[in-house]
Formats: sequence, structure tokens, C-alpha cells
Amino acid sequence: MLAQAPRTSLADTAADSIRAEISAGRWAVGSRIPIEPQLAQLLGVSRGTVREAVKTLVSRGLLEVRQGSGTYVRSGFDPSSSLQKMRLASLRDQFEVRQALEVEAARLAAVRHTARDLRRLHTLLDRRGVPDEADNGAAFIERDLAFHLAIVDVSGNLALAETCRFVTGYIKETIASSMTGNTLPEPDEAAHRAIVEGIASRNPETAAAAVRAFMAPMISALALGT
Repeated sequence: MLAQAPRTSLADTAADSIRAEISAGRWAVGSRIPIEPQLAQLLGVSRGTVREAVKTLVSRGLLEVRQGSGTYVRSGFDPSSSLQKMRLASLRDQFEVRQALEVEAARLAAVRHTARDLRRLHTLLDRRGVPDEADNGAAFIERDLAFHLAIVDVSGNLALAETCRFVTGYIKETIASSMTGNTLPEPDEAAHRAIVEGIASRNPETAAAAVRAFMAPMISALALGT
């Protein structure tokens, strides 16, 4: 019998109990977990609480609800703990990880892009524009992020694309840190254009070098404690 959930934060505690079963391998990836009434009895909570717990784990990618079939274990990995640890990372750490991801994305994009992909990158770069003081640059950050994520999409590597989206919040932080008025040097439009030109060259090393040159001033400034 599973450990019964205490009477505080019942849905969260129930979700933790279910996650513990998955992590321990008692409910394997691909297997169907007990139905709602059984889970409620095992956990000592109401069916409504079980429903909320399952919703939480579905949102985290651990469970999958199949209509008419049941609820299945989708993954044994809960990304929430990783996100918590990543919040401790310094801005320099975030830039270095971002550089590693975008360098490889640009390398692959240089080999795999189509003419349509290049048109999309140029369009997104044209839309990027400059920060708008009216919204503290929030819209600009989204436009800049869209450009960089598009490069990752052009790489044709789904795992790389999903990894970048997993750390989207941290990428936004790096963008915001180099906007006008902040301490880090801001990459200008020419630096962005150079990445697109590197991809267009179909030379992976040229594309990778453009990304490194783009990131270098910011990483160097952080290394010096600016």
C-alpha cells in the first residue's frame, strides 16, 4: 500500500506519492497506473484530489491520459527538480549553456536549411527591431527569442529544439541582461545577421564561429566580473 497523503497540500502530496512510485520503477514507463478510485483508496484521499494530482503530473510530462483507456506513465524523469537546480546557475553559466546549444544548432542549420528557412530567419530578424520602452522591452525579448529558437528549429534536431524550449526562461534572462541600459554589451543587428549569413554559407564551422563571435563579448564581460 502506498504511503497515505497527509491532510495538508493533498493534491501536491498525492502527486509526490505517485511520482515516487514512478521514480522507484514500480510503475514503469508505458504502463497504466491504477484507476482513479483505486488511487484514491491507496493514497487515502478523495477522487477529486487524485484528479488534481494527475493533472499536475500530466503537465510535467510524467503521465499521459488516454481517453477511454486510462492514465499511463509517459516518463520517469520529472524536470521540475532540474529547473529548481538551474535557478542556482549564474548568468555566466546560462550564457555558456546557451552558446553550446546555439553553436550546435547553427552548425546543423548550415547543413540542413532550405531557402524557405533562410527567408523565415530574415523575416524574424526584420521583425526583431529594437526594445520598446513602453513595455520595458518584454515584446522585444519575445521577438529576439523567436529568432533564436527559429535557428534551433532549422537545425532539424527535435531533441535540441525541445532542450532549448525547456530552458526558454533562462534564454530570456540572457537576452534581457544585454539589452540597452544593462551592464553587458548588446549584440547589434550586424552580429545577428552574421549568424544568418554563416548558416547560409552551408559551412558548419562558419556558422558556429558566427555564434561564438556573437556570444564572446557577453561571456568575456561576465568572466571579468562586469
